[in-house]
Amino acid sequence: MDTGEFETSRKTAALYILPFVALGVADVLLLLFWGLDPLWGFMILPPILAISILGWLAIRGGFARDRVGDEPASGTRSTDERDPGY
Repeated sequence: MDTGEFETSRKTAALYILPFVALGVADVLLLLFWGLDPLWGFMILPPILAISILGWLAIRGGFARDRVGDEPASGTRSTDERDPGY
């Protein structure tokens, strides 16, 4: 079993997404305690969970990382080689 960076990034992603899931579940519980029809509360829950899963995947997969230090894509010129436009 590999215990490298991939497992750590899962835990990190879960820790980043957990507050949003908690807010979504708290929102559903608040709606249910206010006496709203339970159907409305459970209609709100799937989008909250779907966005949370997408966020978890983005963080775990590296889509939501800091890309300032990355190399430019192949086929692009550096900022020194670009035409200044004047």
